[in-house]
Amino acid sequence: MKMGGIDIGSRYIKYVLLEDDGVLSFRKKETGHEPLSVCLELIGNPGPGRLIATGYGRYLLEVHGNVQTITEIKAVARGAREVFPSCRTIIDIGGQDTKVISLNRDGRVLSFEMNDRCAAGTGKFLEIMAKALGYTLETFGSHCSSENSPVRINSMCTVFAESEVIGLISKGAKRDIIAQALHRSIVDKVTALIKRIGIKEDIVFAGGCAKNLCLKRMFEERLGYEVLVHENPDMLGALGAARYALEND
Repeated sequence: MKMGGIDIGSRYIKYVLLEDDGVLSFRKKETGHEPLSVCLELIGNPGPGRLIATGYGRYLLEVHGNVQTITEIKAVARGAREVFPSCRTIIDIGGQDTKVISLNRDGRVLSFEMNDRCAAGTGKFLEIMAKALGYTLETFGSHCSSENSPVRINSMCTVFAESEVIGLISKGAKRDIIAQALHRSIVDKVTALIKRIGIKEDIVFAGGCAKNLCLKRMFEERLGYEVLVHENPDMLGALGAARYALEND
């Protein structure tokens, strides 16, 4: 029987269709203004034998039909262990929140820290900063300087940080230096969260921001460990939900 996992995020909805022998398909679309319609489009008709929802909008499907839900913490933890069985620490930077998760040797969640009070240090923050510098979000990480620059972004508030960026541009600061400072401010914030739960190898970077090569490099330099990234890091929540559906049928 085919099982489905759907991760209803604030920016994107991700859907995984799964059988015992592996992933059959992975699809995603922007959440938009009608997320229920997007969910139904991704699931298709007929849908899977069983479906579990997770993410920011997981309760949307629960009231629509016989769909169970699990937390984002459980889902991404299960998904990360599926693709990296030795995973003990997860960094998950999504569109609107940031999570760091510690797992025991069996893959159970020991503790987690989460920043969800504002968009500081999230995908939305990166998107706005990239636009302020004239870059696209997809290429932002490739435009960071690698030199040791004293330029710092002091505020993690999206509005104030954007004002700092504009001020630095007006003073003639190079864009790649400002980009480096912005990425470093995110790494500073996430590293502080990681220190609260303790660092254990292996470390997995999940969520759409894991595609940002500058963030990956900076985390590795700061933490002193290799950071593992799946080819579809934004799939891990949906994959974890699908695995729950399969294992608890």
